[in-house]
Amino acid sequence: MSRSCVVFLPGLLCDRAVWEAQIATLSHRYDCIVTDYGVADSLSAMARSTLESAPSRFALIGHSMGGRVALEMMREAPQRITALALLDTGYQPRPEGEPGEAEARKRYRLLDIASSRGMRVMGREWVQGMIHPGRSHEAALIESILAMIERKTPAIFAAQIRALLNRPPAEDVLRAIRCPTVVLCGRQDGWSPLSRHEQMASMIAGATLAVIEDSGHMVTLERPETVSAQLEGWLAQS
Repeated sequence: MSRSCVVFLPGLLCDRAVWEAQIATLSHRYDCIVTDYGVADSLSAMARSTLESAPSRFALIGHSMGGRVALEMMREAPQRITALALLDTGYQPRPEGEPGEAEARKRYRLLDIASSRGMRVMGREWVQGMIHPGRSHEAALIESILAMIERKTPAIFAAQIRALLNRPPAEDVLRAIRCPTVVLCGRQDGWSPLSRHEQMASMIAGATLAVIEDSGHMVTLERPETVSAQLEGWLAQS
């Protein structure tokens, strides 16, 4: 008897390492696949390449940028997705006017650092806003994130920045979702705040909202056991 499949979608500059704890928990019952976006520079291209390599039916779990890719996959092929988990992500496009320009400047300043001084140097600045403020002294956590960032290149970083700056609105996708869905967020996520996840959950019919205490944006690494248990229970119910 074939096993069900779970497809994991990493966030910006992330790879399989961000999902290791969840894979360890879920691989006993599910085939687990982690997407690599390569140098794709749009969310739709990331979604299409993932759909091309995925099985005909699968559960889908996306974190941060990966959650936005998941919504593009739902836009393209909702009939293939049996269950959906959206972690520390968003659904709105880049703001118009000065707020949107400010976001672009902030992202491209980090790219300049990565290009001139290296991915790790850039990562040391970037990571401070990505984790719970009280965990900035945890060397093992910080190193796991920096090592993951260092495995990427400035060219990949530039492509993913373009994808995020040109992100499409996805409210229509959220309202059309009909598969079992969990919307999960670290309570102290300063990048993708809890209020946004409450909005998202309210748009999805029958969605569950899961709040992970004492965690920032990198919830799968900050609270791996709690997140793994939440996802395992959600998949069992789905």
